Amino acid sequence: MLQTIFGGKAPRIALVAAISCFAGAALADGQEESAVPAASMEARLDDLKIAADTIWVLITAMLVFFMNLGFACVESGFCRQKNCVNILSKNFVVFAVTSLAFWLLGFGLMFGNGTPYLGQEGLWMVEGADNSPATADYSGAYRALNYTGVPLWAKFFFQLVFAGTAATIVSGAVAERIKYHSFILFSAIMAVCIYPVVGHWVWGGGWLAQRGFLDFAGSTQVHSIGGWAALAGILLLGPRIGKYGAGRRVNAIPGHNLALATIGCFVLWFGWFGFNPGSTMSVDPGFIAEVAVTTNLAAATATLTATITAWLLLGKPDLGMTLNGCLAGLVAITAPCAYVTAPVSVLIGAIAGVMVVLGVLFFDRIKIDDPVGATSVHLLNGVFGTVCIGLFAEPGRIAKRANNPASSAGLFYGGGTEQLIDQLMGAGACAAYVFVVAAIAWMVLKATVGIRVSPEEELQGLDHGEHGNEAYHGFQFILEA
Repeated sequence: MLQTIFGGKAPRIALVAAISCFAGAALADGQEESAVPAASMEARLDDLKIAADTIWVLITAMLVFFMNLGFACVESGFCRQKNCVNILSKNFVVFAVTSLAFWLLGFGLMFGNGTPYLGQEGLWMVEGADNSPATADYSGAYRALNYTGVPLWAKFFFQLVFAGTAATIVSGAVAERIKYHSFILFSAIMAVCIYPVVGHWVWGGGWLAQRGFLDFAGSTQVHSIGGWAALAGILLLGPRIGKYGAGRRVNAIPGHNLALATIGCFVLWFGWFGFNPGSTMSVDPGFIAEVAVTTNLAAATATLTATITAWLLLGKPDLGMTLNGCLAGLVAITAPCAYVTAPVSVLIGAIAGVMVVLGVLFFDRIKIDDPVGATSVHLLNGVFGTVCIGLFAEPGRIAKRANNPASSAGLFYGGGTEQLIDQLMGAGACAAYVFVVAAIAWMVLKATVGIRVSPEEELQGLDHGEHGNEAYHGFQFILEA
Protein backbone atom coordinates (compact mmCIF):
# COMPACT_ATOMS: atom_id res chain seq x y z
CA MET A 1 0.00 0.00 0.00
CA LEU A 2 2.78 2.47 0.87
CA GLN A 3 4.49 1.86 -2.44
CA THR A 4 1.18 2.38 -4.20
CA ILE A 5 0.47 5.65 -2.43
CA PHE A 6 3.94 7.13 -2.53
CA GLY A 7 5.17 5.74 -5.82
CA GLY A 8 4.85 7.17 -9.31
CA LYS A 9 1.73 8.38 -11.05
CA ALA A 10 0.83 5.04 -12.68
CA PRO A 11 0.41 3.14 -9.37
CA ARG A 12 -1.73 5.93 -7.99
CA ILE A 13 -3.97 5.88 -11.07
CA ALA A 14 -4.32 2.13 -10.64
CA LEU A 15 -5.37 2.68 -7.03
CA VAL A 16 -7.93 5.26 -8.11
CA ALA A 17 -9.33 2.84 -10.69
CA ALA A 18 -9.58 0.08 -8.09
CA ILE A 19 -11.41 2.33 -5.64
CA SER A 20 -13.78 3.49 -8.39
CA CYS A 21 -14.55 -0.10 -9.39
CA PHE A 22 -15.26 -1.01 -5.76
CA ALA A 23 -17.58 1.97 -5.41
CA GLY A 24 -19.35 1.07 -8.65
CA ALA A 25 -19.90 -2.47 -7.46
CA ALA A 26 -21.39 -1.16 -4.23
CA LEU A 27 -23.88 0.95 -6.17
CA ALA A 28 -24.82 -2.02 -8.31
CA ASP A 29 -25.71 -3.90 -5.14
CA GLY A 30 -28.20 -1.18 -4.29
CA GLN A 31 -26.14 0.71 -1.71
CA GLU A 32 -26.63 4.47 -1.64
CA GLU A 33 -22.96 5.53 -1.25
CA SER A 34 -21.77 7.62 -4.20
CA ALA A 35 -18.56 6.73 -6.01
CA VAL A 36 -15.57 8.99 -5.44
CA PRO A 37 -14.61 10.72 -8.72
CA ALA A 38 -11.23 9.58 -10.01
CA ALA A 39 -9.96 13.16 -10.34
CA SER A 40 -10.88 13.92 -6.73
CA MET A 41 -9.16 10.78 -5.49
CA GLU A 42 -6.04 11.62 -7.49
CA ALA A 43 -5.96 15.09 -5.91
CA ARG A 44 -6.29 13.56 -2.44
CA LEU A 45 -3.41 11.20 -3.13
CA ASP A 46 -1.29 14.12 -4.32
CA ASP A 47 -2.08 15.97 -1.09
CA LEU A 48 -1.20 12.86 0.92
CA LYS A 49 2.16 12.52 -0.83
CA ILE A 50 2.98 16.19 -0.26
CA ALA A 51 2.11 15.79 3.44
CA ALA A 52 4.37 12.73 3.74
CA ASP A 53 7.19 14.47 1.87
CA THR A 54 6.88 17.53 4.12
CA ILE A 55 7.05 15.47 7.31
CA TRP A 56 10.12 13.67 5.98
CA VAL A 57 11.86 16.90 4.98
CA LEU A 58 11.19 18.58 8.33
CA ILE A 59 12.26 15.57 10.41
CA THR A 60 15.52 15.20 8.49
CA ALA A 61 16.10 18.95 8.75
CA MET A 62 15.76 18.63 12.51
CA LEU A 63 18.36 15.85 12.44
CA VAL A 64 20.73 18.16 10.58
CA PHE A 65 20.03 20.89 13.15
CA PHE A 66 20.90 18.36 15.87
CA MET A 67 24.34 18.06 14.24
CA ASN A 68 25.14 21.45 15.79
CA LEU A 69 25.38 19.61 19.11
CA GLY A 70 27.75 17.12 17.49
CA PHE A 71 30.05 19.84 16.19
CA ALA A 72 30.00 21.59 19.57
CA CYS A 73 30.99 18.38 21.37
CA VAL A 74 33.68 17.35 18.86
CA GLU A 75 35.30 20.78 18.76
CA SER A 76 35.24 21.42 22.50
CA GLY A 77 36.47 17.89 23.23
CA PHE A 78 39.40 18.25 20.84
CA CYS A 79 40.44 21.56 22.41
CA ARG A 80 41.71 22.48 25.88
CA GLN A 81 39.35 22.90 28.81
CA LYS A 82 40.31 26.58 29.23
CA ASN A 83 38.62 27.29 25.86
CA CYS A 84 35.60 25.01 26.23
CA VAL A 85 33.01 27.71 26.99
CA ASN A 86 34.24 29.80 24.06
CA ILE A 87 33.83 26.95 21.59
CA LEU A 88 30.42 25.95 22.91
CA SER A 89 29.23 29.55 22.75
CA LYS A 90 30.48 29.99 19.17
CA ASN A 91 28.67 26.86 18.03
CA PHE A 92 25.49 28.00 19.70
CA VAL A 93 25.47 31.59 18.46
CA VAL A 94 26.60 30.83 14.92
CA PHE A 95 23.32 29.09 14.09
CA ALA A 96 21.32 32.03 15.42
CA VAL A 97 23.31 34.46 13.28
CA THR A 98 23.01 32.22 10.22
CA SER A 99 19.26 31.84 10.73
CA LEU A 100 18.62 35.57 10.54
CA ALA A 101 21.12 36.32 7.77
CA PHE A 102 19.97 33.43 5.57
CA TRP A 103 16.31 34.33 6.13
CA LEU A 104 16.77 37.99 5.31
CA LEU A 105 19.03 37.68 2.27
CA GLY A 106 20.91 34.44 1.83
CA PHE A 107 18.01 32.23 0.73
CA GLY A 108 16.99 34.64 -2.03
CA LEU A 109 20.53 35.02 -3.29
CA MET A 110 20.87 31.24 -3.40
CA PHE A 111 17.55 30.07 -4.82
CA GLY A 112 15.91 33.19 -6.22
CA ASN A 113 15.35 33.47 -9.94
CA GLY A 114 18.10 35.55 -11.49
CA THR A 115 21.33 35.26 -13.43
CA PRO A 116 23.52 32.14 -13.69
CA TYR A 117 25.67 33.68 -10.95
CA LEU A 118 23.26 35.11 -8.37
CA GLY A 119 19.62 35.04 -7.37
CA GLN A 120 17.75 38.31 -7.73
CA GLU A 121 14.18 37.56 -6.64
CA GLY A 122 12.78 36.85 -3.20
CA LEU A 123 15.39 38.91 -1.37
CA TRP A 124 14.93 40.60 2.01
CA MET A 125 12.75 38.02 3.73
CA VAL A 126 11.37 34.90 2.14
CA GLU A 127 8.49 35.68 -0.18
CA GLY A 128 6.96 34.52 -3.46
CA ALA A 129 4.43 31.91 -4.51
CA ASP A 130 4.58 28.50 -2.88
CA ASN A 131 5.67 26.93 -6.15
CA SER A 132 4.67 23.29 -6.12
CA PRO A 133 4.63 20.84 -9.04
CA ALA A 134 1.51 19.33 -7.53
CA THR A 135 -0.41 22.53 -8.33
CA ALA A 136 1.51 23.25 -11.53
CA ASP A 137 2.41 26.66 -10.08
CA TYR A 138 5.83 27.63 -11.38
CA SER A 139 5.42 31.37 -11.00
CA GLY A 140 7.21 31.71 -7.68
CA ALA A 141 10.50 33.45 -6.95
CA TYR A 142 12.37 30.18 -6.34
CA ARG A 143 11.89 28.04 -9.43
CA ALA A 144 15.13 26.13 -8.75
CA LEU A 145 13.24 24.30 -5.98
CA ASN A 146 10.28 23.25 -8.12
CA TYR A 147 11.55 19.68 -8.27
CA THR A 148 10.01 19.07 -4.83
CA GLY A 149 6.40 19.73 -3.95
CA VAL A 150 6.82 20.45 -0.24
CA PRO A 151 5.71 23.89 1.03
CA LEU A 152 8.07 26.82 0.66
CA TRP A 153 8.80 27.12 4.37
CA ALA A 154 9.82 23.46 4.52
CA LYS A 155 12.24 24.06 1.64
CA PHE A 156 13.61 27.11 3.42
CA PHE A 157 14.11 25.36 6.76
CA PHE A 158 15.87 22.38 5.19
CA GLN A 159 18.28 24.67 3.33
CA LEU A 160 18.83 26.83 6.43
CA VAL A 161 20.23 23.99 8.53
CA PHE A 162 22.72 23.21 5.76
CA ALA A 163 23.86 26.83 5.71
CA GLY A 164 24.37 26.67 9.46
CA THR A 165 26.51 23.56 9.11
CA ALA A 166 28.88 25.25 6.66
CA ALA A 167 29.46 28.14 9.06
CA THR A 168 29.99 25.82 12.02
CA ILE A 169 32.85 24.03 10.23
CA VAL A 170 34.97 27.18 10.47
CA SER A 171 34.61 27.35 14.25
CA GLY A 172 36.85 24.41 15.11
CA ALA A 173 39.61 25.29 12.67
CA VAL A 174 40.14 28.78 14.14
CA ALA A 175 39.58 27.71 17.74
CA GLU A 176 41.60 28.73 20.80
CA ARG A 177 42.88 32.06 19.47
CA ILE A 178 40.14 33.95 17.60
CA LYS A 179 38.17 36.87 18.97
CA TYR A 180 34.59 35.95 19.70
CA HIS A 181 32.97 38.94 17.98
CA SER A 182 35.17 38.60 14.90
CA PHE A 183 34.03 35.02 14.40
CA ILE A 184 30.38 36.04 14.75
CA LEU A 185 30.84 38.77 12.14
CA PHE A 186 32.51 36.34 9.78
CA SER A 187 29.63 33.89 10.24
CA ALA A 188 27.21 36.56 9.01
CA ILE A 189 29.44 37.16 5.99
CA MET A 190 29.45 33.40 5.32
CA ALA A 191 25.64 33.30 5.37
CA VAL A 192 25.25 36.17 2.91
CA CYS A 193 28.32 36.59 0.72
CA ILE A 194 29.88 33.11 0.47
CA TYR A 195 27.52 30.18 1.01
CA PRO A 196 24.52 31.50 -1.02
CA VAL A 197 26.60 32.60 -4.00
CA VAL A 198 28.22 29.21 -4.52
CA GLY A 199 24.88 27.63 -3.62
CA HIS A 200 23.21 29.43 -6.51
CA TRP A 201 25.82 28.02 -8.88
CA VAL A 202 25.39 24.48 -7.56
CA TRP A 203 21.80 24.08 -6.33
CA GLY A 204 20.07 27.27 -7.48
CA GLY A 205 20.14 26.54 -11.21
CA GLY A 206 23.31 28.56 -11.79
CA TRP A 207 26.11 28.11 -14.26
CA LEU A 208 27.64 25.00 -12.67
CA ALA A 209 24.29 23.23 -12.55
CA GLN A 210 23.71 24.17 -16.19
CA ARG A 211 27.01 22.51 -17.11
CA GLY A 212 25.96 19.29 -15.36
CA PHE A 213 27.91 19.63 -12.10
CA LEU A 214 26.47 17.40 -9.37
CA ASP A 215 26.66 17.56 -5.58
CA PHE A 216 23.78 15.61 -4.10
CA ALA A 217 24.00 16.65 -0.44
CA GLY A 218 26.94 19.03 -0.19
CA SER A 219 30.50 17.68 -0.25
CA THR A 220 31.38 20.93 -2.04
CA GLN A 221 28.42 23.13 -1.25
CA VAL A 222 28.63 22.61 2.52
CA HIS A 223 31.87 20.92 3.50
CA SER A 224 34.57 22.21 1.20
CA ILE A 225 33.06 25.71 1.41
CA GLY A 226 33.50 25.53 5.17
CA GLY A 227 36.97 24.06 4.72
CA TRP A 228 38.23 26.74 2.33
CA ALA A 229 36.83 29.54 4.49
CA ALA A 230 38.49 27.94 7.51
CA LEU A 231 41.84 27.63 5.72
CA ALA A 232 41.81 31.34 4.86
CA GLY A 233 41.15 32.14 8.52
CA ILE A 234 43.92 29.83 9.75
CA LEU A 235 46.48 31.47 7.47
CA LEU A 236 45.53 34.97 8.67
CA LEU A 237 45.41 33.97 12.33
CA GLY A 238 48.58 31.94 12.51
CA PRO A 239 49.20 28.93 14.80
CA ARG A 240 48.48 28.74 18.51
CA ILE A 241 51.27 29.71 20.88
CA GLY A 242 53.54 26.73 21.44
CA LYS A 243 52.17 24.56 18.65
CA TYR A 244 55.34 24.54 16.54
CA GLY A 245 58.97 24.59 17.54
CA ALA A 246 62.20 25.16 15.64
CA GLY A 247 62.53 23.45 12.28
CA ARG A 248 59.78 20.92 11.70
CA ARG A 249 59.03 20.21 15.32
CA VAL A 250 55.32 19.79 16.07
CA ASN A 251 54.19 19.99 19.69
CA ALA A 252 51.05 18.02 20.38
CA ILE A 253 48.27 19.96 22.12
CA PRO A 254 45.86 17.21 23.25
CA GLY A 255 42.17 17.79 23.58
CA HIS A 256 40.81 17.88 27.09
CA ASN A 257 37.85 15.49 26.74
CA LEU A 258 37.87 12.71 24.17
CA ALA A 259 34.72 11.27 25.72
CA LEU A 260 32.90 14.47 24.72
CA ALA A 261 34.46 14.33 21.25
CA THR A 262 33.34 10.72 20.83
CA ILE A 263 29.78 11.57 21.83
CA GLY A 264 29.88 14.42 19.31
CA CYS A 265 31.06 12.12 16.54
CA PHE A 266 28.21 9.69 17.25
CA VAL A 267 25.76 12.61 17.11
CA LEU A 268 27.19 13.69 13.75
CA TRP A 269 27.06 10.14 12.36
CA PHE A 270 23.43 9.94 13.44
CA GLY A 271 22.63 13.40 12.06
CA TRP A 272 24.11 12.48 8.69
CA PHE A 273 21.15 10.14 8.17
CA GLY A 274 19.15 13.34 7.90
CA PHE A 275 21.83 15.15 5.94
CA ASN A 276 22.10 12.69 3.03
CA PRO A 277 18.82 10.72 2.91
CA GLY A 278 16.91 13.92 3.64
CA SER A 279 18.30 15.49 0.49
CA THR A 280 15.95 13.25 -1.51
CA MET A 281 13.30 15.81 -0.43
CA SER A 282 10.58 13.20 -0.93
CA VAL A 283 9.35 9.91 0.50
CA ASP A 284 10.85 7.49 -2.00
CA PRO A 285 11.47 4.33 0.07
CA GLY A 286 14.06 2.67 -2.16
CA PHE A 287 15.97 5.89 -2.76
CA ILE A 288 16.09 6.85 0.92
CA ALA A 289 17.17 3.38 2.02
CA GLU A 290 19.99 3.15 -0.51
CA VAL A 291 21.35 6.59 0.38
CA ALA A 292 21.30 5.64 4.07
CA VAL A 293 23.28 2.48 3.32
CA THR A 294 25.91 4.14 1.11
CA THR A 295 26.33 6.84 3.75
CA ASN A 296 26.81 4.35 6.55
CA LEU A 297 29.16 2.07 4.62
CA ALA A 298 31.49 4.94 3.75
CA ALA A 299 31.58 6.11 7.37
CA ALA A 300 32.23 2.63 8.73
CA THR A 301 35.00 1.85 6.24
CA ALA A 302 36.70 5.21 6.75
CA THR A 303 36.64 4.67 10.51
CA LEU A 304 38.59 1.45 10.08
CA THR A 305 41.08 2.66 7.47
CA ALA A 306 41.84 5.82 9.48
CA THR A 307 42.43 3.74 12.60
CA ILE A 308 44.74 1.35 10.75
CA THR A 309 46.62 4.18 9.01
CA ALA A 310 47.18 6.03 12.29
CA TRP A 311 48.27 2.77 13.93
CA LEU A 312 50.86 2.17 11.22
CA LEU A 313 52.18 5.74 11.07
CA LEU A 314 51.95 6.76 14.73
CA GLY A 315 52.42 3.41 16.43
CA LYS A 316 49.07 3.60 18.25
CA PRO A 317 45.39 3.53 17.19
CA ASP A 318 44.80 7.22 17.94
CA LEU A 319 41.16 7.86 18.91
CA GLY A 320 41.16 11.36 17.45
CA MET A 321 42.17 9.96 14.07
CA THR A 322 39.46 7.31 14.35
CA LEU A 323 36.79 9.94 14.98
CA ASN A 324 38.00 12.17 12.17
CA GLY A 325 38.16 9.11 9.91
CA CYS A 326 34.46 8.51 10.43
CA LEU A 327 33.68 12.16 9.65
CA ALA A 328 35.93 12.07 6.58
CA GLY A 329 34.01 9.12 5.18
CA LEU A 330 30.72 10.91 5.78
CA VAL A 331 31.97 14.07 4.08
CA ALA A 332 33.35 12.16 1.08
CA ILE A 333 30.14 10.22 0.45
CA THR A 334 27.88 13.26 0.83
CA ALA A 335 28.11 14.32 -2.83
CA PRO A 336 28.00 10.89 -4.53
CA CYS A 337 25.75 8.97 -2.08
CA ALA A 338 22.81 8.97 -4.50
CA TYR A 339 24.80 8.09 -7.60
CA VAL A 340 27.14 5.25 -6.57
CA THR A 341 26.66 1.60 -5.63
CA ALA A 342 27.19 0.21 -2.14
CA PRO A 343 30.56 -1.43 -3.01
CA VAL A 344 31.82 1.87 -4.43
CA SER A 345 30.79 3.66 -1.23
CA VAL A 346 33.08 1.26 0.64
CA LEU A 347 35.94 2.19 -1.70
CA ILE A 348 35.26 5.91 -1.23
CA GLY A 349 35.22 5.51 2.53
CA ALA A 350 38.43 3.48 2.52
CA ILE A 351 40.30 6.19 0.63
CA ALA A 352 38.79 8.98 2.75
CA GLY A 353 40.00 7.34 5.97
CA VAL A 354 43.57 7.23 4.73
CA MET A 355 43.38 10.76 3.30
CA VAL A 356 42.29 12.36 6.56
CA VAL A 357 45.22 10.94 8.54
CA LEU A 358 47.72 11.96 5.86
CA GLY A 359 46.02 15.36 5.66
CA VAL A 360 46.36 16.04 9.39
CA LEU A 361 50.06 15.11 9.28
CA PHE A 362 50.62 17.19 6.13
CA PHE A 363 49.01 20.35 7.50
CA ASP A 364 51.05 20.03 10.68
CA ARG A 365 54.20 19.57 8.60
CA ILE A 366 53.61 22.89 6.79
CA LYS A 367 52.61 24.56 10.10
CA ILE A 368 48.93 25.11 9.40
CA ASP A 369 47.41 24.79 12.86
CA ASP A 370 43.92 23.28 12.80
CA PRO A 371 43.00 22.12 16.33
CA VAL A 372 40.21 19.77 15.23
CA GLY A 373 41.38 18.69 11.76
CA ALA A 374 38.53 20.48 9.97
CA THR A 375 40.59 21.19 6.87
CA SER A 376 41.57 17.55 6.51
CA VAL A 377 38.03 16.31 7.15
CA HIS A 378 35.92 18.86 5.30
CA LEU A 379 38.19 20.50 2.73
CA LEU A 380 40.22 17.54 1.44
CA ASN A 381 37.41 15.02 1.57
CA GLY A 382 34.81 17.50 0.35
CA VAL A 383 36.83 17.93 -2.82
CA PHE A 384 37.52 14.19 -3.03
CA GLY A 385 33.84 13.27 -2.67
CA THR A 386 32.88 15.76 -5.36
CA VAL A 387 35.40 14.32 -7.81
CA CYS A 388 34.18 10.79 -7.05
CA ILE A 389 30.96 11.53 -8.95
CA GLY A 390 33.01 12.07 -12.10
CA LEU A 391 34.71 8.72 -11.50
CA PHE A 392 32.07 6.38 -10.09
CA ALA A 393 28.59 7.70 -10.92
CA GLU A 394 26.48 4.78 -12.18
CA PRO A 395 24.46 5.48 -15.38
CA GLY A 396 21.10 4.23 -14.10
CA ARG A 397 21.30 6.27 -10.92
CA ILE A 398 22.35 9.39 -12.82
CA ALA A 399 19.41 9.00 -15.19
CA LYS A 400 16.88 8.56 -12.35
CA ARG A 401 18.24 10.84 -9.67
CA ALA A 402 20.46 13.57 -11.08
CA ASN A 403 17.49 15.67 -12.20
CA ASN A 404 19.89 17.28 -14.67
CA PRO A 405 19.96 16.30 -18.36
CA ALA A 406 23.45 17.78 -18.72
CA SER A 407 24.95 15.23 -16.29
CA SER A 408 26.47 11.91 -17.33
CA ALA A 409 27.94 8.75 -15.86
CA GLY A 410 31.39 8.56 -14.29
CA LEU A 411 34.65 7.71 -16.03
CA PHE A 412 34.78 4.13 -14.70
CA TYR A 413 31.18 3.47 -15.77
CA GLY A 414 31.55 4.35 -19.43
CA GLY A 415 30.76 8.04 -19.19
CA GLY A 416 34.11 9.30 -20.41
CA THR A 417 35.72 12.39 -18.93
CA GLU A 418 32.83 14.82 -19.41
CA GLN A 419 31.37 14.52 -15.92
CA LEU A 420 34.82 14.34 -14.34
CA ILE A 421 35.79 17.62 -16.01
CA ASP A 422 32.58 19.24 -14.79
CA GLN A 423 33.25 18.03 -11.24
CA LEU A 424 36.85 19.27 -11.28
CA MET A 425 35.79 22.60 -12.72
CA GLY A 426 33.06 23.00 -10.11
CA ALA A 427 35.32 22.10 -7.20
CA GLY A 428 38.01 24.47 -8.49
CA ALA A 429 35.64 27.39 -9.10
CA CYS A 430 34.08 27.06 -5.67
CA ALA A 431 37.51 26.84 -4.04
CA ALA A 432 38.74 29.96 -5.81
CA TYR A 433 35.68 32.05 -4.98
CA VAL A 434 35.36 30.96 -1.37
CA PHE A 435 39.05 31.25 -0.52
CA VAL A 436 39.42 34.71 -2.08
CA VAL A 437 36.23 36.18 -0.58
CA ALA A 438 36.90 34.60 2.82
CA ALA A 439 40.50 35.88 2.82
CA ILE A 440 39.29 39.40 2.01
CA ALA A 441 36.70 39.20 4.77
CA TRP A 442 39.26 37.97 7.31
CA MET A 443 41.71 40.72 6.27
CA VAL A 444 39.06 43.43 6.62
CA LEU A 445 38.14 42.12 10.06
CA LYS A 446 41.81 41.94 11.03
CA ALA A 447 42.38 45.55 9.96
CA THR A 448 39.29 46.88 11.72
CA VAL A 449 38.20 44.97 14.83
CA GLY A 450 41.09 42.49 14.95
CA ILE A 451 40.75 38.72 14.76
CA ARG A 452 43.23 37.33 17.31
CA VAL A 453 43.15 37.64 21.08
CA SER A 454 46.21 38.90 22.95
CA PRO A 455 48.98 36.43 23.89
CA GLU A 456 48.10 36.86 27.55
CA GLU A 457 44.46 36.00 26.94
CA GLU A 458 45.36 33.04 24.76
CA LEU A 459 47.63 31.59 27.44
CA GLN A 460 45.08 32.19 30.19
CA GLY A 461 42.22 30.81 28.11
CA LEU A 462 39.40 32.37 26.15
CA ASP A 463 36.78 31.20 28.62
CA HIS A 464 37.97 33.68 31.20
CA GLY A 465 39.02 36.51 28.89
CA GLU A 466 36.13 36.42 26.41
CA HIS A 467 33.27 35.15 28.57
CA GLY A 468 34.18 35.31 32.24
CA ASN A 469 33.03 31.69 32.62
CA GLU A 470 34.48 28.28 33.37
CA ALA A 471 33.29 25.07 31.76
CA TYR A 472 34.13 23.03 34.87
CA HIS A 473 33.74 25.42 37.77
CA GLY A 474 34.74 23.82 41.03
CA PHE A 475 36.83 21.09 39.44
CA GLN A 476 40.61 21.09 39.78
CA PHE A 477 42.62 19.80 36.83
CA ILE A 478 46.00 18.34 37.65
CA LEU A 479 48.52 17.84 34.86
CA GLU A 480 50.69 14.81 35.35
CA ALA A 481 54.39 15.16 34.67
